[in-house]
Amino acid sequence: MTEISQKQVVEIMRGERFVMLTSVAEDGSLHSHPMVPQEVTDDADVWFFVGLQGEQADALRTHPEVNLAFAETGSWLSVAGRIRFVEDRAKVDELWNKGAEAWFEGGKEDPNLGLAVFESESAQFWGQPGGKAAALASMVKSRVTGQRPSGESATTEL
Repeated sequence: MTEISQKQVVEIMRGERFVMLTSVAEDGSLHSHPMVPQEVTDDADVWFFVGLQGEQADALRTHPEVNLAFAETGSWLSVAGRIRFVEDRAKVDELWNKGAEAWFEGGKEDPNLGLAVFESESAQFWGQPGGKAAALASMVKSRVTGQRPSGESATTEL
């Protein structure tokens, strides 16, 4: 695979329930946080609920350049882009769900509830052709034979 299409990137992103978001902290160090994508658009942009107070929010405001990492057996997707905070009550209503209630005690009216959109710029994919079953078979084969598992990588601008 020398290319990965935007449609393939979106399909992978939509298939994962959790993502690791890596941001740059105030001191320049990298910090990763598990996040739950609320929506992945056809443009490979991702909507998140975020807390408005705290180190993560401060870091995102200061350094909006972030990376999202998606992983499943034998495949990894890294998407670079920027976070932008959005004030949109209608979008909060549209995306609100029971999972978000666990993080924001005041519900949709919680003063700490924020909405952010990750605007993707590029994606890099590494993985096994054929999905999870093929990836597992390749790993088992490599253990038995001692050979490296086969794999592919691809990069695309989004």
